[in-house]
Amino acid sequence: MKMKVKEVADLVGISVRTLHHYDEIGLLTPAEITEAGYRLYSDDDLEKLQQILFFRELDFPLKKIKNILDSPSFDRNEALQMHRKMLLEKRRRLDQMIETIDKTIQFAKGEIEMTNEEKFAGFDFSQNPYEEEARERWGDEAVDKSKAHIAAMSEDERKAMEQRYDAIYRKIAAIRKGEPDSEEAQAAIKEWYDFLNTNTGNHYSLEAFKCLGQMYVDDERFTKNIDQYGAGLAKFMCDAMAVFADRNKKS
Repeated sequence: MKMKVKEVADLVGISVRTLHHYDEIGLLTPAEITEAGYRLYSDDDLEKLQQILFFRELDFPLKKIKNILDSPSFDRNEALQMHRKMLLEKRRRLDQMIETIDKTIQFAKGEIEMTNEEKFAGFDFSQNPYEEEARERWGDEAVDKSKAHIAAMSEDERKAMEQRYDAIYRKIAAIRKGEPDSEEAQAAIKEWYDFLNTNTGNHYSLEAFKCLGQMYVDDERFTKNIDQYGAGLAKFMCDAMAVFADRNKKS
């Protein structure tokens, strides 16, 4: 049964004006508009609205949400898993912030002592790694940059890039039964990290590189393609990329 805009607003707890705005910018267009001008929302519309509000809860701008939802690669179940990871991370940070506030209240009363480090526990202005993963996964900017970078190459340059890509994968596949933190494995993974940052038109931070490796095992499409070079390669690369990112963050 389709719902009118006021019914949806009351159900969700947002304003009618917000729903009208979502319609105006093409973010959420109702399934039907009657001859009298009433917007009617279907169950599919409500599912899409839920996705929008999950992204809003995580402070994604409306333009970015629209790009994500309009992407041909968007997958609802994948998005829900992403939302869950990001909200758990947000809850962890909030819990730590609340603990810092409680300690600060006690400190102000003279009940406890606090170190400078404890006073700022929970503050983290770096990029949320799961948000970065989401933006890398569904954002169009990285894809456009990569396509433009490759399009600007000559035929010989593209062939050389493809050969280099193939050589790196074969090298890593040959050592995939060893330890991902070995010197040999880390040297090969560094080649892969450098290749991505040199040939895709994008810069992968260490955190984004680590998240990319996790996607090799979380997304069966990645796993299937990578494991064509050897069974278990995706998992080995995931582990080696995580080691590489963690080690170089500390150095």
